[in-house]
Amino acid sequence: MPLDVSGGAGGTLVGRHAVHAGDCLTVLAGVADGSVDAIVTSPPYNIGVAYRSYDDRQPRAEYLAWLGRVSRELARVLAPGGSLFLNIGSTNTDPWLPLEAAGAFRGDFVLQNHIAWVKSLSIGDDTVGHFKPITSRRYLNHNHEQLFHFSLDGDVAIDRLAVGVPFKDKSNIARWGHARDRRCGGNVWFIPYRTVRSKAQKFDHPAGFPVALPERCLRLRGGADLAVLDPFAGAGTTLVAAHRLGHRAIGIELDPHYAATAIARLRAEGAEDGPVHDTAEPADAGAEGPADDRAGRAIARGDLRRTRDQPRRGARKVP
Repeated sequence: MPLDVSGGAGGTLVGRHAVHAGDCLTVLAGVADGSVDAIVTSPPYNIGVAYRSYDDRQPRAEYLAWLGRVSRELARVLAPGGSLFLNIGSTNTDPWLPLEAAGAFRGDFVLQNHIAWVKSLSIGDDTVGHFKPITSRRYLNHNHEQLFHFSLDGDVAIDRLAVGVPFKDKSNIARWGHARDRRCGGNVWFIPYRTVRSKAQKFDHPAGFPVALPERCLRLRGGADLAVLDPFAGAGTTLVAAHRLGHRAIGIELDPHYAATAIARLRAEGAEDGPVHDTAEPADAGAEGPADDRAGRAIARGDLRRTRDQPRRGARKVP
């Protein structure tokens, strides 16, 4: 797909990828119609996250109208057969938010799959994964977010087995005529955060997701050398995932500091040395590895200067 990653005004090339520091609607206006194969993104949730350059408390109607304008631009640049993966979180006090936000895309897209991203899971007396605890007499800890898979017509083929799992009962392979020991893993994805001990290990961004999430979305989309877009790139996690899978990517980020972080992460991944062509999913797919650690240490050293500190975000008290 002829995606132009030349950078343009405000854009920085990193190998086959481009990072734009600017408003997403302004930058999207310069992206050609039908030039994008996959969009993986997570817009601001409008729940008061402490971003550096954006007020995450907008009147609900204005926020949803803005998402609607973003939706129209994303529908324009998405190619036929392309997919949009939209991650939206919520709070206990505003549980309708993800559905209302997804509804802003309804006029331009068809909701093809609705996926639950589980960050922490309790099984019996054991818990795996990480969550942000709350103290409340009304609410449970909030351990999942929503992931909406949109397409233009609802009839886009996906590679279910690329994110599948082995059969528990191996006799089912021959019994049902399966070609290999792999079945659909379903629409509940357990993707925990790794343990971090500093803001630098989160790339100084208050609302990032694990690289395994966009990696799984792109594997589900299927195909080689995809043109990938993240209009809310943050610290560049979608771009890192695209690079690791051998795709080309454009990231758009309003805050120059986060955009610089995305550039640093791509450079730490060796993006300037050429594409990666590893489409097999290893056992530790999505792990934030040495390259991410190097980028995190650069932030900690001050190589990417902060303009102001973010407040600490720990346990929250909800009445």
